[in-house]
Formats: sequence, C-alpha cells, structure tokens
Amino acid sequence: MYPILEKRLLAEGIWLMKIHAPRVAHAAQPGQFVIVRADAHSERIPLTISDFDAAEGSVTIVTQAIGASTRKICSLEQGDALADFAGPLGRPSEFVHTPPEELRRRRYLFVAGGVGTAPIYPQVKWLHERGVRADVIIGAKNSRMLIYTDAIREVADHLYIATDDGSEGFKGMVTGLIEELVEKRGEHYDECVAIGPMIMMKFVALTTRKYGLKTTVSLNALMVDGTGMCGACRVTVGGRTRFTCVDGPEFDGHEVDFDEAMRRQGMYRTQEQRAAAIEAEREAGHTCRIGLDK
Repeated sequence: MYPILEKRLLAEGIWLMKIHAPRVAHAAQPGQFVIVRADAHSERIPLTISDFDAAEGSVTIVTQAIGASTRKICSLEQGDALADFAGPLGRPSEFVHTPPEELRRRRYLFVAGGVGTAPIYPQVKWLHERGVRADVIIGAKNSRMLIYTDAIREVADHLYIATDDGSEGFKGMVTGLIEELVEKRGEHYDECVAIGPMIMMKFVALTTRKYGLKTTVSLNALMVDGTGMCGACRVTVGGRTRFTCVDGPEFDGHEVDFDEAMRRQGMYRTQEQRAAAIEAEREAGHTCRIGLDK
C-alpha cells in the first residue's frame, strides 16, 4: 500500500496528492509517469509524475476527477493509501541525457494546458537547477482553473498566462500567445515542449511548425499494463506504430497523427459514462439485483 502524505485542492475537481513511494521517488526522472489504482477493484490510471523527492521518498501526482476511477482516487484522504503505484514508467525527457553545457546554450518554451501544467513543473525545475533558460505558457479556461502558477514562477525565466475568457493574462488560446511571443516580441526558442489535452497539443504543433521550432509532446494515451504488451496505447508517429508506455510518453509533435490518437481516446467513452452512472447509483444507495452493474 502507498500512503497519501498530503492532499490539496488546486482548482475545482483537481487534486494534488503526495504519495509515499520511496523506490519510485529514487528512480524517477522528468517526463516519466506512474500507473495508479485506488483499490483492488479499480481501473489502472496512468498519471505523469508532477514532482518527486528522493530524500523524502515521495512522488507527487495531480488528478482531475472526471470519470469513475479518477473520482475514486480523488475521494481518498490524507492517511489513506493507494493499492498500486507502479513506476517510474516510460522514457524520461530527452534533455535529461543532453550534456549540461550544451543545454545551457539552448532556450526552451514550455506550453501547458489544464492539468498538463503539473507535469511541466518537474521538467522546468530540473532545467532551472542546471542553469538552463525556459519560458512557460500556461493555458486555462479561466483564472479559477489555473494551477501551479506560483511554483512554476519560481523556476521559469518568464511565465505567461492565457485564459479563454481573459480573466487573467492573455485573452485567447495558448497558440495565439506563442504567435505573439515569436512574431511580435521577437522571442527565439530552440525547442518547445507541450503537455495538455490532445487537441491543444495538436494545434501547438501546427503553430510551431510554421516557425520550424522543434516540438515535443507528452501523449496521454489510454493504457492498461504500461509495459507495451496490451497495445492499447499505440499511436502513429512518423508513419510508424509506437507504444506510448514504452516508446514515450514524449514524441516529436510534428510527426504524431493526432486525429487518429483522438479517435482512439473516444473509443471507450460510452463505457466510461456507464461506469460513472453505476457509481452514482451506488453512492445513492441503489443495489442492482440482476447484475447490470457488472
């Protein structure tokens, strides 16, 4: 069992949890993920690592309560424990293997959307500790849904915020802010890293392609085992089938077939809606006696 050391509400429906998992914390690197189960009967949920502390033996995850399984995770409290916490999984960010002196000659632009802001943090922090310059754009529907802004402001060279309704920062999409930084302000970057909803990453990649800006995306594909055996997380990158869990989760954003990836994400939407309805009925005290809640 993996005890919850800390639980904190970041925004509506979005929870930060610090988990006691010493072996994962000692091995974790930026860009990797874990697979979590709330209890023995729960679905396996992949979550990108949002921070880690080897000395404390803790790993931080951020979860948005959307479906039945994520709501179950978010319902746990400090002192409770997760049944499974497998990781670190996937390949670490490419820059982890780049010599520090080469990294310090480069300038990064990170673009985060929604809950994707959390896994941006350990990457920017890792670069900051090595003297590498990185600007960050955070996008959200409104100011109430912004997360991690204070933490990222401490490690980024510049933090830019974009909200759909203009309640904070730039009014509009993150792509509009990228265009403003590059075209109007004359900012130059050597690489862009985007993490967020699939549709956001698609349009970030389309935008950066115009500037010949190398772009890395972290794909949040459906997963089951996390070892490349089930094939549920397969995506097409550069015309080849790749497995997000072992070949990724980070890929060249200009080579990802986002339309195919988004179609695959929607394959199990009906089952998820059914699971949510069953969970709601159970919480309301209903007991199915004819097996329809299986």
